[in-house]
Amino acid sequence: MAASCLVLLALCLLLPLLLLGGWKRWRRGRAARHVVAVVLGDVGRSPRMQYHALSLAMHGFSVTLLGFCNSKPHDELLQNNRIQIVGLTELQSLAVGPRVFQYGVKVVLQAMYLLWKLMWREPGAYIFLQNPPGLPSIAVCWFVGCLCGSKLVIDWHNYGYSIMGLVHGPNHPLVLLAKWYEKFFGRLSHLNLCVTNAMREDLADNWHIRAVTVYDKPASFFKETPLDLQHRLFMKLGSMHSPFRARSEPEDPVTERSAFTERDAGSGLVTRLRERPALLVSSTSWTEFEQLTLDGHNLPSLVCVITGKGPLREYYSRLIHQKHFQHIQVCTPWLEAEDYPLLLGSADLGVCLHTSSSGLDLPMKVVDMFGCCLPVCAVNFKCLHELVKHEENGLVFEDSEELAAQLQMLFSNFPDPAGKLNQFRKNLRESQQLRWDESWVQTVLPLVMDT
Repeated sequence: MAASCLVLLALCLLLPLLLLGGWKRWRRGRAARHVVAVVLGDVGRSPRMQYHALSLAMHGFSVTLLGFCNSKPHDELLQNNRIQIVGLTELQSLAVGPRVFQYGVKVVLQAMYLLWKLMWREPGAYIFLQNPPGLPSIAVCWFVGCLCGSKLVIDWHNYGYSIMGLVHGPNHPLVLLAKWYEKFFGRLSHLNLCVTNAMREDLADNWHIRAVTVYDKPASFFKETPLDLQHRLFMKLGSMHSPFRARSEPEDPVTERSAFTERDAGSGLVTRLRERPALLVSSTSWTEFEQLTLDGHNLPSLVCVITGKGPLREYYSRLIHQKHFQHIQVCTPWLEAEDYPLLLGSADLGVCLHTSSSGLDLPMKVVDMFGCCLPVCAVNFKCLHELVKHEENGLVFEDSEELAAQLQMLFSNFPDPAGKLNQFRKNLRESQQLRWDESWVQTVLPLVMDT
């Protein structure tokens, strides 16, 4: 309970100063059509909170979105005059004293800083908070809500303590403290949203928190990419990454060719190359597939694009470069926010290795892939069935050997119009999946309008 007590102590010490500075602002009263959204993380890498902000703005709310500005958000967010993004500074731990002391000091400083930033913003009817990370943001947002009458809405993506448990172990005192904190302050919210039915049931059964399931859904810009835009993207990426460049020169020197497509200089018509490689979007290496190709199976070459910006990115990049694949090319491009949907809409298959720390959340990458009608092979875990339907919109695997067998089956005689890969894509096209805006109107809008 020490960290929670430190947070509350910091709030109490700051309260007189904040009251002096913010009383005039509060006295005007909160704006009924204004929402404050908080993510103690990178706004550009928090798509769900960006979507909440856009949906709120679309339905007449003004939104102040607070978070770290490490990467660029979607242009729609930046261009919306109803949304104001307020950058938060990411505080670093002190480099002195025991680790527990460093962590405690960081939590207190973050609490004071976030409280100060919130108190000098226009108060809203609601505070939308992403969790995790929830320490110290749940307590701070609840405290601010009590002072200015805002209703706290927690959007549960996962449990913060379960992520902490991956590093320290589930029975570490810090993890147990974080669990108590999350459970105690989580119960003080007015509304709760969550990403799966499994999480909704867990919150109800174990934490006595009633939540509404709001599945992640693709935004409208996640869709199949037209062939001319595919070609433009491939040429753009080819200027920086060799796997996207043409394997051979076209007969006509003015014809523009990538590894996958070519454009006729006269007509401007773009066509796919007959002997093109398969394009995968993934986060793994492909040793097993390489061996199958060397063994003489009728499989295409692969271009594997590894996306994301994780702490181990450079390590795995070096590891991949040490391999001497003949039929597989791997690249790790840094994509602009607007290029990522175009890449998914141009790919042949997505591979997902997401495994949840709690077993209760779903991979957002797969949601985006399905929005682009991109079939997926995904590693199995507890509630994956709520998203990936085996043999319907993709395949589920347990280990690397099973994944290799699935790839062999999917890419035999590639590109095969009658193959299973195209059948999965057809199923996705015909499924008429709800988009984020449609789903949000059905699930979240009635909650914020009624209360």
